[in-house]
Amino acid sequence: MKMIITQSNLTLKGGAERVVLEIAKRYDAKIYTAEYDESRTFEGFKDLDVEVISSKSLLSLLPYNRLSQGMSYGMAFYLKKVGEDYDLINAHVSPSHWIRNKNDRVLWYCHTPLREVYDLYKYRMNMKKAMEKPVYALGSMAVRSIDKKIVDRIEGIVANSSNTKFRIEKYFGRKDVSVINPGVDPKRYANNGTEKFFFYPSRFSPNKRQEYAIKAFDIFKRKYRGLGYKLVLAGAVSKDKFYYDYYKYIKNLAAEVQDVEVLKNAEDEEVYSLMSRATAVLYTPVDEDFGLVPLEAMASMKPIIAVGQGGPKETIVNGKTGYLARNEEEMAELMNFVRENPKIAEQIGAEGRKRVELKYSWKEFFEKFDKEARRIAKA
Repeated sequence: MKMIITQSNLTLKGGAERVVLEIAKRYDAKIYTAEYDESRTFEGFKDLDVEVISSKSLLSLLPYNRLSQGMSYGMAFYLKKVGEDYDLINAHVSPSHWIRNKNDRVLWYCHTPLREVYDLYKYRMNMKKAMEKPVYALGSMAVRSIDKKIVDRIEGIVANSSNTKFRIEKYFGRKDVSVINPGVDPKRYANNGTEKFFFYPSRFSPNKRQEYAIKAFDIFKRKYRGLGYKLVLAGAVSKDKFYYDYYKYIKNLAAEVQDVEVLKNAEDEEVYSLMSRATAVLYTPVDEDFGLVPLEAMASMKPIIAVGQGGPKETIVNGKTGYLARNEEEMAELMNFVRENPKIAEQIGAEGRKRVELKYSWKEFFEKFDKEARRIAKA
């Protein structure tokens, strides 16, 4: 099958980029993206055919910020007419699915509808300055209008989780969405003992809510006398001012709480190593779409302590392969529990590894994805 992949950008190391990379390798697919920085994303993309497209409009001349970036990305895909022959276009992160405007046979692997204009709209609006709110409201309205028209025409949609499927049904009314969870490669992960630190790997973003993990760790230190323990945060930092300002906020909060290490743009091997040696892995996003971190923690045979929202509720069996916390206080209590009960922590890790090998391998993923791809390609 000759496949073309569209992805909004390749500028970070995240779960969506990992899925794009695995699919592109399997199909030897060409990738269209609106922004590419090979030094900041997974090295494997260097071996693939990646083409940067642009809207070729005045939008590209605007100062780099979230508004100009989003508008430029959207128009790049909306106006793109694919010239070469293909059997299927596999779209990923919004607004790369706008490729459907001038092209057919599109299978959208939806990581989530654009949260800033849907489920997190009010949350993000409250973060805007007064003068920014009208522009944000109008821009969001325009995106939702275009989005609905495009999604109505897309031939096939696959969601990465039941949580994402629910959002697609809610905002677009599509009831024909299947769910295929991403996978991990268990061979990449190992358990290399237990050292006195907790680990949270994720890109720095308000959605990922690193301050929640810091507050939980602060409670752990004060209430449970967690002296000698550290919290390590590791993740990519976008050059976008919105995200960079959040990263600076987390750095300041870490310095205030103390014993919190913040690692910017950590290499893959460093992340794997830290995860393999942690007491437990924390995961604290706001209603996460799916989330690969819990699977990576389980593959590393480490207890995962996640917020009981969104994707982690689908992947973690509470009390058997990890833990779901209702608030910072309960997360701190669970951090203390795994510290004081190493045998139970070991058992939790072993059960987590079994679950990943059984349900979340790339083999399992492609058995389902290949069928969807063939179905849309034939259509």
